[in-house]
Amino acid sequence: MEKKSKMQAEKHLTGTLVLSVFTAVLGFFQYGYSLGVINAPQKVIEAHYARVLGIVPMDRLATNTSEEDGPVPSTSPQAWGSTEGMLTPPEDPAASPHVLTMFWSLSVSVFAIGGMVSSFTVGWIGDRLGRVKAMLVVNVLSIVGNLLMGLAKLGPSHILIIAGRAITGLYCGLSSGLVPMYVSEVSPTALRGALGTLHQLAIVTGILISQVLGLDFLLGNDEMWPLLLGLSGVAALLQFFLLLLCPESPRYLYIKLGKVEEAKKSLKRLRGNCDPMKEIAEMEKEKQEAASEKKVSIGQLFTSSKYRQAVIVALMVQISQQFSGINAIFYYSTNIFERAGVDQPVYATIGVGVVNTVFTVISVFLVEKAGRRSLFLAGLMGMLLSAVAMTVGLVLLSQFAWMSYVSMIAIFLFVIFFEVGPGPIPWFIVAELFSQGPRPAAIAIAGFCNWACNFIVGMCFQYIADLCGSYVFVIFAVLLLVFLLFAYLKVPETKGKSFEEIAAVFRRKKLPAKTMTELQELRGGEVA
Repeated sequence: MEKKSKMQAEKHLTGTLVLSVFTAVLGFFQYGYSLGVINAPQKVIEAHYARVLGIVPMDRLATNTSEEDGPVPSTSPQAWGSTEGMLTPPEDPAASPHVLTMFWSLSVSVFAIGGMVSSFTVGWIGDRLGRVKAMLVVNVLSIVGNLLMGLAKLGPSHILIIAGRAITGLYCGLSSGLVPMYVSEVSPTALRGALGTLHQLAIVTGILISQVLGLDFLLGNDEMWPLLLGLSGVAALLQFFLLLLCPESPRYLYIKLGKVEEAKKSLKRLRGNCDPMKEIAEMEKEKQEAASEKKVSIGQLFTSSKYRQAVIVALMVQISQQFSGINAIFYYSTNIFERAGVDQPVYATIGVGVVNTVFTVISVFLVEKAGRRSLFLAGLMGMLLSAVAMTVGLVLLSQFAWMSYVSMIAIFLFVIFFEVGPGPIPWFIVAELFSQGPRPAAIAIAGFCNWACNFIVGMCFQYIADLCGSYVFVIFAVLLLVFLLFAYLKVPETKGKSFEEIAAVFRRKKLPAKTMTELQELRGGEVA
């Protein structure tokens, strides 16, 4: 049976399908690149901000200011990243670090604000323009945003970077909804999970490439940082032209527009010589059900008992991804490697990025064998144990030097378990939990939740880390335990199920314990 399923999957994996999925997930590559690119050149860009604004950087105040003498401007041009010589400090140097911190924090966090704002319009633009045309149109935002950042040295750099990051965030908010919607709709059931994990693979690849290019001897220096920030515009241009070759979603054509022949043509392009009638019959069933219900709004997702359980699951998997502590791991990794005696901790951090990417590739093959639910649970459990080990390592580091290696191992294990389940699965499971009618609204609210959590973590983690110190991972361990219990009780298995079968589970489900039984009944064609 498994061999037959594998043969069918290989039969459905056509060149057009590969091209379509690759082109779509370029949007997630840009998302990952934008997440990672801002970190490496931080000091260089902050120095440029200080030069443009005429303020004293925080480290300059620490070294050149005393209570008796006041601020002493350095005559070393290298300290400013400039060859123009000594700069005059502002009248109120005490405020300078706060101004610089404000502009830098805004440069980083405005990306998530843009994503939060635009994520609500995903359903509207996806239904209005179609999946492919919508991705084409929103690419303009990415190109404009990257141009602004690439030209930052030609104007007020802080304004251009903040504006560019905001516009790029708007693009990524739309793309993070449109891409899973399109990929889930063009993928055959047997490949839907494997192709869905490519979202996360594209993200971690983008992060890794931004980390490598951000090394100071490549693009992370005073001369090349604008090019580094704007480089994902190349991926946007590539995606724009490749989208012209991609077929529209057959589900969108059939269910939303009623264009039966165009849907069949699209299916034949995506599936090759396979008979499209089986999928057409499934779409017809979904269309009839969608026609029997009114258009589903975001409000109705929460008020209707028909969708409430699925919405709660969709939101919780997004929250668990962002509040799992993965961002904290990347924040702490360089510091822990330094304390462990690693000569070049930045390369060790890049090593974490490589592990991140490798295990995302492995998850592509695991997700259709082990299933979504089991991988999600295994990932959360592994992250929980790793967070505990991380806490022990950090707390006892001052007493036992070898505890630094416990912390290092915990970092790699945490990343590995994240990429096994909680990393990739939330991106595509939301599209699997809902049929055509409520899917756009569900993806929009799930996307907003993901971006909001991303923003909260980015804004609050530094303060929490300063307050809790080595015990900060206790908070994440508690959260991971909550997420693990929720997933065990509420998250259903969606492997190999049609959209209608998954929706039927939530309609029939009375008790969490009945989830697996009902899924088995549905798979066997029985009616509960």
